[in-house]
Amino acid sequence: MGSEGMKALKQGCPPTAAMLHQAWQLYGRWWHWSSPFIHLLMLTVVTFGVLAPLICHRLLHSYFYLRRWHLNPMSQEFLERNRQEGQAALHYFEKLQIPNASEPSGSDAFQPLLLVTIITVQRQNDFHYVLQVASHFHRLLQKCGARCWSHRILLCNVESDPSSHQDVRLLSSFFPMVSHDRTGENPDPRMNQFEKEKQDYVFCLEQSLLAYNPEYILVVEDDAVPEEEIFAVLQHLLLVRFSKPYLRDALYFKLYHPERLQHYFNPEPMRILEWLGLGMFLGPMLSWVYSWATGRPSLCWPLVLFFALYSMALSELVGRHYMLELRRLAPTLYNIVPVTECCTPAMLFSAPSARRALGYLKGLHCRQGFAKDIALYSLLHTKGENAYVVEPNLVRHVGMYSSLRLNDNPKLL
Repeated sequence: MGSEGMKALKQGCPPTAAMLHQAWQLYGRWWHWSSPFIHLLMLTVVTFGVLAPLICHRLLHSYFYLRRWHLNPMSQEFLERNRQEGQAALHYFEKLQIPNASEPSGSDAFQPLLLVTIITVQRQNDFHYVLQVASHFHRLLQKCGARCWSHRILLCNVESDPSSHQDVRLLSSFFPMVSHDRTGENPDPRMNQFEKEKQDYVFCLEQSLLAYNPEYILVVEDDAVPEEEIFAVLQHLLLVRFSKPYLRDALYFKLYHPERLQHYFNPEPMRILEWLGLGMFLGPMLSWVYSWATGRPSLCWPLVLFFALYSMALSELVGRHYMLELRRLAPTLYNIVPVTECCTPAMLFSAPSARRALGYLKGLHCRQGFAKDIALYSLLHTKGENAYVVEPNLVRHVGMYSSLRLNDNPKLL
């Protein structure tokens, strides 16, 4: 209908014609190709309906991940790659020259700044988990040089029959070792696998204090491979960030949190605030870019609000885990936020907090549904303690075969 027709209608039936005329003008304003509404609608459809699914369908921790297509082959690829890394770690120590390793002694006058205690139990022989972890820590300490001269590594063998752990027999030539030998003990009817794991953890933490009396203890499970930057980040944390009283008095610091649990949409208030902050930062910036590209004179609040919600939705659906990876650019960018329950592959204790944790854990009994990670987290409420997690993760959890739960066909998710 042309303008003359609209004018005629308006003259013949004024109220109806006026409404139709206004509707026609509104339709033309919103659905014209130069309309911001069309631009933003097309941007939304192309981003969330085409580009993001195409780019992110293989990202394991993204909502766009096509689990049915990729999970089985990616799990098999990971297992095969991990098996090869285990063999490489075995060759690393077979070729390494044996040093004059000594047993840990509490009478040694040297007090390490950081003691890395690796807790290990016999697992799948093909993967050599503990060899992978130990080889990475050994190589990274050598690479770190003089900055890490005050760091030490201790092996804690918690296999029920310590002599049956083949990988530890090889490592005992390179690192000091303590063993939790239970071969002569009568079985405790109250003992379950979760309580045993807690008692092993208590034993290793206690032996770390007795053997070296370090300022800090990093307790690492034998399937937590350190990231390349771990010692640079720890150096910054120990010497700079932990000088703040609220951090210095914390019960523990987690250096790993499962990637699948790192999304913004979460009951944790700090993540919601971080998510809102991301929208408040990117909303004005993207709306300015849009206004500049389309030649519009100034920003408007609806446009800023759209781009804030757009960036928040995109970051959540792609995955907060991948946003956190940008923080690896420098140790100062690493984040320290309040801790959550799961899990304990890598835990950092100061000496005073380790003694407090030992006292607390000895008074708790673990069971299914109340494993040591939940037990430690429960102390924050019952004892009024604080604990934090470092983001992004400083270790990679590579152990798909659990020492607690049998699984013949493990998956990445």
